Amino acid sequence: MQRIVSLLPSATEIVCALGFQDQLVGRSHECDYPAGITQLPICTKAKFPQGSSAEINQSVAALVKNGLSVYEVFGDVLEDIKPDFIVTQSQCEVCAVSMKDVEQAVCQLISSRPQIINLEPVGYHDVFEDILKVGQSLGVPSKAQTLIKDLQNRIDLISQLTEQVTRKKRVVCIEWLEPLMNAANWVPTLVEKAGGINLMGEEAHHSHYIQWNDIVALNPDVILVMPCGFGINRTLEEIHLLTNLPGWQDLPAVIQKQVYLTDGNQYFNRPGPRLADSVEIISEILYPTLFPRKHSKKDWVELEEALETNQV
Repeated sequence: MQRIVSLLPSATEIVCALGFQDQLVGRSHECDYPAGITQLPICTKAKFPQGSSAEINQSVAALVKNGLSVYEVFGDVLEDIKPDFIVTQSQCEVCAVSMKDVEQAVCQLISSRPQIINLEPVGYHDVFEDILKVGQSLGVPSKAQTLIKDLQNRIDLISQLTEQVTRKKRVVCIEWLEPLMNAANWVPTLVEKAGGINLMGEEAHHSHYIQWNDIVALNPDVILVMPCGFGINRTLEEIHLLTNLPGWQDLPAVIQKQVYLTDGNQYFNRPGPRLADSVEIISEILYPTLFPRKHSKKDWVELEEALETNQV
């Protein structure tokens, strides 16, 4: 039995999808899927306090500016559980524990001397490369290739069905509320695979700050709100940061009830196997006649409905 620690939610999902959930012995404080994961020892914590979007942004920016990590790895916990493998990433020091943090913690490990599996998911295709990398490291390359093929087939089926759409919907994806940020990295390709036209954010580039006037000028058909690390209820707490912006009520997407809240934390900020679900969610939103809904209102919901019911 291999002893595996995952310090990245998406990596945890990859490890489990490859059949190694029973060999996971530790996780990050953010790993919460699939079921049963939360019983594992926690090996990390955030150095910044929870707060509003603006407060989180300011705290993280200050840490990064000063050259400080935004996460702490518990070297003593790693020593106790003695992993053979530690899966982490070097794509974004804000999103998850970085390679640098893990290396520092591993320097304290004497007994197990774990192999570090470093993932670098910058864009859509990198996600599949990372699945293969984990599979190869854990000795199941063929199982990884099968998983990749299954996920790509699910996504390709959606893309094929949307070929019949004569007018593709134009989409803006918002990844942070204050300050406003677009969604980039793999999200633009997810939108395109679902049959939409992505208006902001570039594939394989990091998300960046945007101006509200830019969104107004683009006049999107659909606005998808997917704050990094937020579920729908958490997003609702701060949705006024959008709805109180000048001209919000006059935006055609708002008038036509084409603003949707999604669970960014579970589906759009994690470059792992559930990106296939993410494409399904977008397709259900954009083309409901082609794709009957199968995801719950905890996964996505129309904004006005969420505000009226407040029951998601």
